[in-house]
Order: sequence, then C-alpha cells, then structure tokens
Amino acid sequence: MADQHAEEPRGGSDAQDFAADPGGDAPSQAAGRKGSPPLALRLRRAHAALAPWVLAPLLVTVTTGLGYRLLRDWGGLGRDPAHGLMVVHEGEWLRQWFGPSGETLYVLVNGLGLLWMLGTGGAMLWQRWHRRGDRTKG
Repeated sequence: MADQHAEEPRGGSDAQDFAADPGGDAPSQAAGRKGSPPLALRLRRAHAALAPWVLAPLLVTVTTGLGYRLLRDWGGLGRDPAHGLMVVHEGEWLRQWFGPSGETLYVLVNGLGLLWMLGTGGAMLWQRWHRRGDRTKG
C-alpha cells in the first residue's frame, strides 16, 4: 500500500521555489500551486515594501503644508518667515543636488507614490470585503 502522505514529485529545485517565494508566504508546493505567488500576495508584499519609502516624503509634505497654512493664517506669520516650510514642502531643497528638475521629480515621485499606496491599499481592502461577502453568502 502506497503512503498517501508522501510528497509528490516537484518540478524544479528548492532554489527555484525559494526564488519564486522568498518570504515563504505563498501557498505550498504540496498544495498543488507552482510558480509565483498569487497576485494578491505579490501586491501586498510590494505595498509593504514601498510603504516606508512613500510614507516619509508624504509626511514631510503634509506636515510642512499644514504648518505653512496654519502659521500664515492663525500664527500671523508673513510670507517670508514661513517660506522655509514651502521650500521643504515643494522640494525646492533638492535643486542643489538635482538642479531645476529636482523639485519636479520630488512632486512627481510623491504623487505617484501616493497613487500607488491608494491603489494597492484600495485593492487589498476590496479583496477583504469581497472575501467577507463570499463567506456570509454560503
């Protein structure tokens, strides 16, 4: 009688399996899945990997933008004393390293990062709601 719990032969080596799933979070090969992890898992990993890099510039932008507006409106500061916050907020400080395009690159990367985080976060939220709805139906 053959052992029913014996592992089926796998295509490829363990090194290939690890390359396809370095974190080890994908469904196991024994479950019958081969190749790369599901799109949802790859999306979650990319979201988590980029989050710290996107969060820092967004926090700087939000903090300096709010600070500028509140100091101007409620703090009574004029345009010149509060201008330092705008230099940071708009990425003007990058001109010393990247020239005139530094400011534009900062705004572009900041905006694209925000769109990426909103898109991937929204997709993960939709998946969660979708799965929850499937469980309550059946």
